[in-house]
Amino acid sequence: MPPDRPGALFGAFECEGNHHERFHRHWGHLHDPHVRALAWLLDAPDLLDVESPRWQGKIASFQIDPPAVHAWLSALDKNPSVLTAYLAKMPTFRLGRYAEKLLTFYFEWNGTLMAHGLQVQACGGNTIGEFDFLLYEGQNLVHIELATKFYLFETAPSTDVAEYFIGPNLADTLGAKMQKILHRQLALASHPAAHAYLPQPVTRSQALVKGWLFYQHSPSPPLVSAGVASDHCRGFWCSLSEFLHGDFMHASTIGFLHLPRLAWLAPASAASHEVQDHHDVSAFLATHFSVDSTPVMIALMRISKVQENLPTLQTMYEFARCFVVPDDWRGRVSERNQRTILQSEVA
Repeated sequence: MPPDRPGALFGAFECEGNHHERFHRHWGHLHDPHVRALAWLLDAPDLLDVESPRWQGKIASFQIDPPAVHAWLSALDKNPSVLTAYLAKMPTFRLGRYAEKLLTFYFEWNGTLMAHGLQVQACGGNTIGEFDFLLYEGQNLVHIELATKFYLFETAPSTDVAEYFIGPNLADTLGAKMQKILHRQLALASHPAAHAYLPQPVTRSQALVKGWLFYQHSPSPPLVSAGVASDHCRGFWCSLSEFLHGDFMHASTIGFLHLPRLAWLAPASAASHEVQDHHDVSAFLATHFSVDSTPVMIALMRISKVQENLPTLQTMYEFARCFVVPDDWRGRVSERNQRTILQSEVA
């Protein structure tokens, strides 16, 4: 059965008090995209439920000083050159590395950073692993692994829902990623080869997981078995054909903005002349998918309902976001799910 019209879908994601409106209320005064991305990393809801027994107590959650961070980011936004220069030292097109650099900048500012990207090698020179962050917590040393993830969910043919949150390029799943983090990456501090790199024993190893989950039919399917936080950031997804022919022109939609990979973190803001109408963004998507099967992130933009501390009405704000996938993506997901079921039955 075909899904509901995409135009009817995104209305569910703009409910009062959602993450988009919360972000714009707290951080809508920020202009610089890097500062906005850092604000999102520090203040966004966690993707995973830190209390879920599935994660064995190994999920970290940020504890920030809101007034101090707000004042720091506001000042940084007025003069972002120091952050821009910091990011330019080792430019990257990888979203995970970009997020790591932003958080490194923050940890250096708050004085907790002992090391970032510290590689551990065995005697023969083989790399055992790498610490994303080693941070001082009072007198203790903690190990934090950062993951910024974006997964799409359609349906779960088995009880392990986490295996059916699938990356847009079908390269991994939420379940597989977390298995790797929990059982391999977070075990690095206990490896004998790591001891020579550490000034003192690590007292805690945890994963900090930020990101967005995208749904086809409903923003709130049952997620208990997946260990997903109830207030996680969410969007929707649809195929190219559904986007082209869907009723996207309802009253609250003003325009559309293509988000390149490094702009996936924070809800977007843009000048009105940068935002496309449905006809123009549809032409862009059709051209893209004629030569490339990579899913595309599109922000749905309008004048924000939030009035406090926002710039002029010439600035538009994201109120929902959509992953547009190629028309054969759903079929490839089904094939992948069938392989997952067969593999689990064999195991």
